[in-house]
Amino acid sequence: MAEQRTKRPRGPMGGPGRGMMPGEKPKDFKNSIGKLVRYLGRYWYAIVAVMIFAAVSTVFSVAGPKVMARATNALVEGLGKKIAGTGSIDFTYIAKVLLFTLGLYICSAVFSFIQGMIMTGITQKTCYRMRKEISEKINRMPMKYFESRTYGEVLSRITNDVDTLGQSLNQSVTQIITSVATLVGTLVMMISISGIMTLISLVILPVSAILISFIIKHSQKYFRQQQEYLGHINGQVEEVYGGHLVVQAYNKQESTIKKFEDTNQILFQSAWKSQFLSGLMQPIMQFVGNLGYVGVAISGGLLAIRGTIGVGEIQAFIQYVRNFTQPIQQIAQVANMLQSMAAASERVFEFLDEEEEELTVEHAVHLDHVDGYVDFSHVSFGYNPDQIIIRDFSAHVTPGQKIAIVGPTGAGKTTMVKLLMRFYDVTGGAIQVDGHDIRDFNRQELRDAFGMVLQDTWLFKGSIMENIRYGRLDATDEEVIEAAKAAHAHHFIQTLPGGYQMELNEDASNVSQGQKQLLTIARAILADNPILILDEATSSVDTRTEVRIQKALDNLMRGRTSFIIAHRLSTIRNADLILVMKDGDIIEQGTHEQLLAQKGFYADLYNSQFEENA
Repeated sequence: MAEQRTKRPRGPMGGPGRGMMPGEKPKDFKNSIGKLVRYLGRYWYAIVAVMIFAAVSTVFSVAGPKVMARATNALVEGLGKKIAGTGSIDFTYIAKVLLFTLGLYICSAVFSFIQGMIMTGITQKTCYRMRKEISEKINRMPMKYFESRTYGEVLSRITNDVDTLGQSLNQSVTQIITSVATLVGTLVMMISISGIMTLISLVILPVSAILISFIIKHSQKYFRQQQEYLGHINGQVEEVYGGHLVVQAYNKQESTIKKFEDTNQILFQSAWKSQFLSGLMQPIMQFVGNLGYVGVAISGGLLAIRGTIGVGEIQAFIQYVRNFTQPIQQIAQVANMLQSMAAASERVFEFLDEEEEELTVEHAVHLDHVDGYVDFSHVSFGYNPDQIIIRDFSAHVTPGQKIAIVGPTGAGKTTMVKLLMRFYDVTGGAIQVDGHDIRDFNRQELRDAFGMVLQDTWLFKGSIMENIRYGRLDATDEEVIEAAKAAHAHHFIQTLPGGYQMELNEDASNVSQGQKQLLTIARAILADNPILILDEATSSVDTRTEVRIQKALDNLMRGRTSFIIAHRLSTIRNADLILVMKDGDIIEQGTHEQLLAQKGFYADLYNSQFEENA
């Protein structure tokens, strides 16, 4: 085959992808966040509501300790009067203050709940929209994109990256608003109680900032290494799981385990170091915060002795000191989360901005009926501009002809099919269908004219009936069964538990490879397209079944233009025209008998197969 692939994927969407981890940095943070903000533009009114509700919730929460200070002061004063014998504790007033404080906290919780509910809705709508756009984007992407990347990489965009973005968005937006509002509100309240005590408390901020920045600086590299080797681990697990039969057949279990353990050891070290360093933040902040409490207690006690402030204000201030350090920690965590969110959004938008196929063309050709004339006129093509693999391909095909394309591996046989269906565009020359350049058709209408049976079978999770009906969704059950009979699949389907309603699993491993091939042939028969492409359509079946299928295919191909790619030359002896390809060029063409008579390259290929089978 001439097509080039970096890795052999397990399936249409197989393999674990590369996720995001805390600490992973985007290439362009500002641009990534800017794109995300513009993407969220349609939800601006809801985001404004979230900001308002979060701010109001924080105001109620911040006001609580200062209101509680009145109850504490009343309790201390009443206790002093009771000891002095001049009065008693006013429990009625204290109860009113406590109920009012309770009301403040309830209001704060209600507003917090509402903003959380709105933000969750925004996040889930954004994730839903992104997944939908990625799914639609996949159908507009050119074939070259998928053949230059693993499917797992694409899968990670629609799973890991969107999930990471959603989780980070949901937490970071509300956390930033709440933390900033709490920080500002707490600072105002602290100043209103005592400027001197506030100044003492603020001394801890530079110490905290220095310690946090030191920890983040040293933990970042371990987070990145952890992410890198997590990807290596996922890749090894997928690779070994997909090929475990080969691993066991060659007795490579020990070397496979050794390779995994080496990678896992590096992952363990990086994960341990990153988690250990990041875990130091909390105890360090608590230690620094406790120093602040000591300073506040000493200065507050002195001010209370002088009668400047009451005991209730000291209690409230200590609560505010705790509330003041908490949002600083949260902002530090959010900053890390924003990096991860930006990196995830960058990968998603990078995919959404990829070049697309031109599915429609201006003044497109529309044919009510495709006769099946196909002309290749001096076609040249290369997957890379500097590596031309098809140099000068010309052929004229009339309706109803069976055209066989043969040649050694890498000759360009399947590439010609990809060009015919415009998965790639020719570098030079032209391909015409019914006298019209295929580049003048809308791609979807062009591909509607073709039915395909490939060497690599693809069946999805669903019943056998649904898999065959994929060829023509409006087909009746009777038509599906008739197609299965024509493909000689009806008999084996009846022997399966459930028959046509049997559920195939995700990789259709509960039927044999040959049975998969029969089902894809039935699907192509049901589709009833005017032009057929058979790429090694019988390669996975036994010789007896191949003969039966060949008869069914002959009936199917009667009156239709058919392109047959085959390695077993015995299957294309009755072709109307055989094109022999080598190194991207047609070196011989003619019928089976004519080519044998020439005693050239085709004759050598045929005779070598005959000798191998003798």
